[in-house]
Amino acid sequence: MESCRRRFGDAFSVTFMGFTTPMVMVSDPAVIQALYTNPKHSLPPGRSIALMPIMGPRSVLLLEGPEHLARRRVMLPPFHGERMQAYQQTVRDVAVQEIDSWPDGAELSIHPRMQAVTLEVILRAVFGVTDETRRARLRALLPKLLDSTASVSLQFRVLLSRRFERMDPLAFLEDLSAEIDELLFAEIASRRADPHLADREDILSLLALARFEDGEGMSDQELRDQLLTLLLAGHETTATALAWTADLLVRHPLARKRLTDEIDAGDGDAYLRAVVNESLRLRPVVPLAGRRLTSDLELDGHTLPAGTDVTPAIWLTHTRADLYREPYAFRPERFLDERPTTYGWVPFGGGVRRCLGAAFAEFEMRVVLTELLRRRTLEPAVPGAERVTRRNVTFSPRNGTRVITRRRTDHPAHLDRRTALRKSGAVRGLT
Repeated sequence: MESCRRRFGDAFSVTFMGFTTPMVMVSDPAVIQALYTNPKHSLPPGRSIALMPIMGPRSVLLLEGPEHLARRRVMLPPFHGERMQAYQQTVRDVAVQEIDSWPDGAELSIHPRMQAVTLEVILRAVFGVTDETRRARLRALLPKLLDSTASVSLQFRVLLSRRFERMDPLAFLEDLSAEIDELLFAEIASRRADPHLADREDILSLLALARFEDGEGMSDQELRDQLLTLLLAGHETTATALAWTADLLVRHPLARKRLTDEIDAGDGDAYLRAVVNESLRLRPVVPLAGRRLTSDLELDGHTLPAGTDVTPAIWLTHTRADLYREPYAFRPERFLDERPTTYGWVPFGGGVRRCLGAAFAEFEMRVVLTELLRRRTLEPAVPGAERVTRRNVTFSPRNGTRVITRRRTDHPAHLDRRTALRKSGAVRGLT
């Protein structure tokens, strides 16, 4: 991408393997604004081909036009404002349980640990599964589904099978998908039968109660499709963003210390928010978020005709020198005085297809990072920053962010706990 920008400028086209037409890459915020503020532009074909077999045809990510907007209006409120804050204790409890289970002084990969956290948050806050047996089965099966669809080679085979009408490369997932569907439909059925459904706060319950403007609600099949959409869109992406943030922090000790000091002081989260913004700028998890034009788009004196596939090259936008001083440096303080610009910072896409869970993802990252640095020290286990690998629709750290982590003994929460244990007789003779 960087070499293409140096050679061709802000806009260039790339033809991906498995496609017959090029994708135009843009990075100018003005062009991105023109692209994203026209709600009539449609989805590029690759998204449906890759995602529909897993998410299902009623996924909000795959619907177009009025159907998409109707579901977006229904699904957006639970991920914002006071409703979102109701999940804070759930996220904190899940994070603390995971972090406190790590061996002291161990070398481990952060990415799979964050995947465990974000999956459990999905199961509790989104799916609202309270039956321990059902939750345990979903906890075991859902990662298998995600891992099975993660490889680039499989996605390429899916594209080829659609183009040349070959055997479906996802057929091997039928039994696994059927078992997951059985569990999800059982959860949906029990939710509909719950006389206290209106008192529940999980997102499945809210969606089961929701009604569109015509008074109709979502069918069981559509609820299933939206649950898997929220899983794929909210589990892997947030876990990956947390892993990238950890990698940046372990390689920038001054930023790590400043963030730890802010967390310990408990007097705000300005720098924490800046760290999250800067991490998402420098390590955007999803590299592309394109549209197929339904009308002409002006670009650097040229006209791109309707039918052209266009996408922001998100990392190129985030590393423009005219937007960011020292664009390749990790400098969270750049966001202390200025908020990210709407179309110069697009880790969640934009327009009517901006990620529904963007606010929730940032909120979850802040809660998890707070508990991580409150309880642990982090040091890099290997020299050099993580390199990128493709996983599903995300760009992930190739080695999972290897760190050496130790329990903190200097944080007030830890010291208060030791004092309580000593008074109760559980700890004796320790200083």
